[in-house]
Amino acid sequence: MELDTRSIPTPLGHLHVQVGPANGPVMLFWPSLLMSGDMWLGQAAHHAADHQVVLIDPPGQGRSQALQNGFDFPACVLSALAVLDAVETTPGQAVFVGNSWGGMMGGTLAAMAPERLRAAVLMNCTGSPVGWRQRLEFLVLSTIIQRAGRIPRPLERVAIDAFVGPTTRRDRPQVIQQIRDELRGVDGQSVHWAIRSVVPERPDQLATLSTIRIPVLVVAGAEDATFPIAETRRMADVIPGARFEVLDGIAHLAGLEDPRRVATLVNDFLKLTI
Repeated sequence: MELDTRSIPTPLGHLHVQVGPANGPVMLFWPSLLMSGDMWLGQAAHHAADHQVVLIDPPGQGRSQALQNGFDFPACVLSALAVLDAVETTPGQAVFVGNSWGGMMGGTLAAMAPERLRAAVLMNCTGSPVGWRQRLEFLVLSTIIQRAGRIPRPLERVAIDAFVGPTTRRDRPQVIQQIRDELRGVDGQSVHWAIRSVVPERPDQLATLSTIRIPVLVVAGAEDATFPIAETRRMADVIPGARFEVLDGIAHLAGLEDPRRVATLVNDFLKLTI
């Protein structure tokens, strides 16, 4: 499957996107912090037959324009809508799929612009505000990365441990290698702003999520140490009618760790929304 590449202007800079053939409604993918749209290539291979897959390198990451300052989730929503405006031919039929950062801002997107979406899939994420310990840890980490201009090797191991659990570490070495490759390509100055905005400055979104009125699937990883099951379940509980699924053997990057199983789960969910 060949994907075209585009650079699309948005409120958070030019975003690099990979766009598949127009075989159906848009399926828009937004990844985790520190990852590019390449995280979703396995998902794109499964969904391209009946959707136009669009893989976003989020602001300040991958091949997108570097960030010069922080942002909030509504700005991410406006950026996602700018991408939709550039590629979508049938408004209101898009499916949004997000992981971690993508899942959190995807909840905001579903609340702010329900008329643009058919459904949303929010993976490995939370609607709760950051706790004091995580806030302090990530303030320190982002400062180290900013000053180094990259992710130092000791922090690379910390990031991989936050992303994967024992099953992926044992059985999916290719996933760990892809994560490592992504981490070694980040712009430390730019990703500093993304980390600050998504983790230490993360808002309490539970009230916003309670206003969502489109079909939503929330997915948790049984081995996710970053957002444990209970935290992700709380997010699902406040979204009216949300479906909640826990995947065994999966940690923080569900769509990358087991593309086939996640694609089947997404397809089954979408059949219920017809």
